[in-house]
Amino acid sequence: MGCVSDSSLHALPAADRPDVAARLRDALLGASFTADGLLELLGAPAYAALARSETVPALRATRGDTPLDMLVRLFLLQQPVPHARVAEALPVEACLEAGWLVRVGGDEVAATVDVRPYGGLDGEDWFIVSDLGCAVGGAGGIGSRDEGVVLGVGGASTTLAGITVRTPVGAALDLGTGSGIQALHTAQHATRVTATDVNPRALHITALTLALSGAPAADLRQGSLFEPLRGDETYDLIVSNPPFVISPGARLTYRDGGMGGDDLCRLLVQQAGERLNEGGFAQFLANWQHVEGEDWQDRLRSWVPRGCDAWIVQREVQDITQYAELWLRDAGDHRGDPAEYQARYDAWLEEFEARKVKAVGFGWITLRRTGSAMPSITVEEWPHPVEQPLGDTVRSHFARLDYLRDHDDAALLEGHFRLAREVVQEQVGLPGAEDPEHVVLRQHRGMRRATTVDTVGAGFAGVCDGTLSAGRILDAIAQLLGEDPVLLRDRTPAQIRLLVEQGFLEPAERGGTA
Repeated sequence: MGCVSDSSLHALPAADRPDVAARLRDALLGASFTADGLLELLGAPAYAALARSETVPALRATRGDTPLDMLVRLFLLQQPVPHARVAEALPVEACLEAGWLVRVGGDEVAATVDVRPYGGLDGEDWFIVSDLGCAVGGAGGIGSRDEGVVLGVGGASTTLAGITVRTPVGAALDLGTGSGIQALHTAQHATRVTATDVNPRALHITALTLALSGAPAADLRQGSLFEPLRGDETYDLIVSNPPFVISPGARLTYRDGGMGGDDLCRLLVQQAGERLNEGGFAQFLANWQHVEGEDWQDRLRSWVPRGCDAWIVQREVQDITQYAELWLRDAGDHRGDPAEYQARYDAWLEEFEARKVKAVGFGWITLRRTGSAMPSITVEEWPHPVEQPLGDTVRSHFARLDYLRDHDDAALLEGHFRLAREVVQEQVGLPGAEDPEHVVLRQHRGMRRATTVDTVGAGFAGVCDGTLSAGRILDAIAQLLGEDPVLLRDRTPAQIRLLVEQGFLEPAERGGTA
């Protein structure tokens, strides 16, 4: 579908010129204007500085005269470049006609949008289009001047892309598409992609991102949350990096949801269930309030719609002063009028005080539509480093839930298990002690969890190679330790369940002697 018509789109390139986008893409790739090419040209320090909105190192690194130097200055650093130099690397007249470039200062041209090279999860060379000044490091204050600004690649968008389950699906929905990063990823494994946003400028830029990256076009619709969808539409995958910031008012479209407190995230989660096909996933980033006298985990459990399993991971918690300062700086308010900054800061704290909010949590919410009469809801805090991408880890988490739900303790003991890849055992105790005080199993993949186990748990995990059933392994351990095998079989399933749930053990196909 075409983009929504709106007078605010006048400064953007035409979205109905795929021929020009294809020629521009070929030229950019030909000049090595890619994520790898940028890293090689700039070096790691200058490349990392771009993500912090610091452009001076990159300007210094692109003082050469190569086509790649010129393209970085033009599309990432917003520097005018001589027309003749651009013509050596790009189809300059076609780009001028289609609106990717404009003439400035007589014999120079400038970009009308930022274009950032972006590497896909499988090494694809893509390009993310965003408003000028937003390709690197967030809005950096631009949002305070243009409330409808469309940002480029940020930490939140790459996090969501990394945790999304990547299996072939028929229909996928990117809700609040922004510059189209999630739609671009999803187009690689979905037959049909629908992308929505309240901002028509975002829909137009999403179309540009998809075209310039060589991806199929998406069905673009304007509106809030699930409003643009027809009554009978359901999806196999829903992803959303919504405007989740909890703020007084809705000043900045790209981040402020315009609802009270965390209501936008709550509604997004609650309404997603009825839009999911059986077995389908909905994955979001979200903020949530920590309210005085209320358990934050119970608050989030109440959001989960009927008929859905849920895995909710709190990655970070900030007190209300840290939170207000973070987002005031995100908008560049700290660089403006001190009195105005103070007033906005005060309004933020007034809002939190009125709602009895003491802190704000940030994390991931994954739903899966299930036919089970007993859905599973896991809410946990995990602020530690993880290994991205995590999509396979998320999918495996829910597959293990199905296994545990379908196996009572007797069936569990008949099951066969394997120790997950790259799980190691650590022993903790005083130097020289005969026995360790604690035995810890630690993952070096996925969530990188660690859990303390007893002697039986450590021995059981170490023997699991899919050959023997859990019951046979416990019988052998009982004989070795001189314990009653019946009692050991009775008390160990709970520990096995925990090790399976957390991914230390994986169900295996039955093999060998039962």
